[in-house]
Amino acid sequence: MAEQVVDALTTVLDGRWARLRGQLRERMTATKLADSYDLDPETHRAQVFEQLRELVATGHPKLGFDREYGGEGDIGGSVVSFELLGYGDLSLMVKAGVQWGLFGGAVQMLGTRRHHERYLRDIMTLDLPGCFAMTESGHGSDVQHLRTTATFTDGGFTIDTPDDDARKDYIGNAARDGRMAVVFAQLVIGDRSYGVHAFMVPVRDETGRPMPGVRIEDCGPKAGLNGVDNGRLWFSGVRVPREALLNRYADVAEDGTYTSPITSDGRRFFTMLGALVRGRVSVAGSAGSATQRALTIGVRRAETRRQFARPGSDEEIVLLDYLAHQRKLLPALATTYALHFAQEELVAMLHDVHSAPSQDERAQRVLESRAAGVKAVATWHATSTIQAVREACGGAGYLAENLLPGLKADTDVFTTFEGDNTVLLQLVAKGLLTDYRDNFADLSPLATARLVAEQLMGAVLERLPARKLGSPELFDRAWHRELFADRAQHVLAGLARRLRAAASSDADPFEVFNDAQDHVLLAGRAHIDQVVLEAFVAGIERCASPSAATLLNRVCDLYVLSTIEAERGWFLEHGRLTPPVAKRVLAEVNALCRELRPHARTLVDAFAIPEQYVATSLG
Repeated sequence: MAEQVVDALTTVLDGRWARLRGQLRERMTATKLADSYDLDPETHRAQVFEQLRELVATGHPKLGFDREYGGEGDIGGSVVSFELLGYGDLSLMVKAGVQWGLFGGAVQMLGTRRHHERYLRDIMTLDLPGCFAMTESGHGSDVQHLRTTATFTDGGFTIDTPDDDARKDYIGNAARDGRMAVVFAQLVIGDRSYGVHAFMVPVRDETGRPMPGVRIEDCGPKAGLNGVDNGRLWFSGVRVPREALLNRYADVAEDGTYTSPITSDGRRFFTMLGALVRGRVSVAGSAGSATQRALTIGVRRAETRRQFARPGSDEEIVLLDYLAHQRKLLPALATTYALHFAQEELVAMLHDVHSAPSQDERAQRVLESRAAGVKAVATWHATSTIQAVREACGGAGYLAENLLPGLKADTDVFTTFEGDNTVLLQLVAKGLLTDYRDNFADLSPLATARLVAEQLMGAVLERLPARKLGSPELFDRAWHRELFADRAQHVLAGLARRLRAAASSDADPFEVFNDAQDHVLLAGRAHIDQVVLEAFVAGIERCASPSAATLLNRVCDLYVLSTIEAERGWFLEHGRLTPPVAKRVLAEVNALCRELRPHARTLVDAFAIPEQYVATSLG
């Protein structure tokens, strides 16, 4: 019976891309796991690059590329394949993401036929290893103000790094393997800059030597992900032809005439960034996979490790029988399930929006906002959960051979790459405040000042219906959904009223927004909490097995009540819970932990992680 429940849970977790997930697991099971925890960086990098070549042989890197150029046209499937790489060496996942997600994705999404025909096949086969050169030492989140320049003269572009603050930094594939880079730079014609655009710039020749005018430096050892060759790039008078401009959204004619179907420099820039959202979705999924791996290791340990005998008995107690240990692992496991269903919905949204025959601009903006929020919450959850599992495994969990220290180190940077999480939650809130209008992703001081000055807040308040919350029913799913929706709407409406009131005064609009930043972040988080719960409910509804659905419902109860417990200060302050009900929430979380304790192994087994990726001396 338990095995049937595991299979039913795996089926609903695998979702729309179940067949592909099954194929990927079979390949992973048949592949010998290459340990990396005791490798020096150079050996680790060489191993990861060889593993990239092995991935090419499977054909999976073709998934997200257009069929016309040898791909398979399955955008969602490509993200799923990155997710499953997250069960193994995360350096491989990141390196693959740089090559086929960021570098290849930029060529596909920002280029046109001339770039696709020339580059995509070689990118898919790894004959052209590449880099995604956006971040600079002086500009990380504020990529609109990058300072690398691409100046048009004599029929081509000259790429320059004006100073060390403008060097490209932390660039994957740059230190060792990359031969071509998609370089983001300010496009300058005459005395005018047209904003940031992307250019194909060779950085090494076929022998591996830097190209003339290109200087490359290794970033050196990192806290984790040392199988990825992060490097720095400087450009001094590097000439590239006019055709090097990835020209889906703008072009420059031979005579230097600039044209674009999008007249606004700002809107063009954020449209370009939005086209690259796939990387953010992939990071969220890989963080989820790493979290699942850690929890599987932790639950196995907790079911076999014993400490302290019961009074009157010589038999020691299994760790997972302690309520404190259950509380370390089981609410985190419930949240991991919730986020998995949210990720599944996000991947489907990405696939449908980017596969549509015509572009739906509003759907694209909603996708960008959803990806930002889910990525932020999923990566923060990975960081906290892996740490909790490490502590739950004691000193043995600190041994590198037991994988948890490597998972900690490798996932730590997920909270800041592909978007700093604090910035991303502001993007979520701004999307809600502007109803996803043009340039909603612009978080510059000028843009946030305009948001306040234009007094859009009345429209926000008109969109938010008045809600009447029913009396607390702690295990009523309808009440759960109402409570989460009410909190999200109340926080957003309160933020809108706060900004509107300030806008009618003589206060500086940017300072108004800046002073409300804590409120902005809470609005983003509350919205994503609601999105995650709705995704969990939809996942349960898709479950065909009654016994598995019953178990999922109890896991969802634990997710909801543990979230309410963590945020009970807000719910008490705003009259959504009374003190006696808040105390009941704590008691019911305890009761749910005890109830789900016998099912913990079933729940982690349902992730169906190939055995060699979770087998440790911990149990």
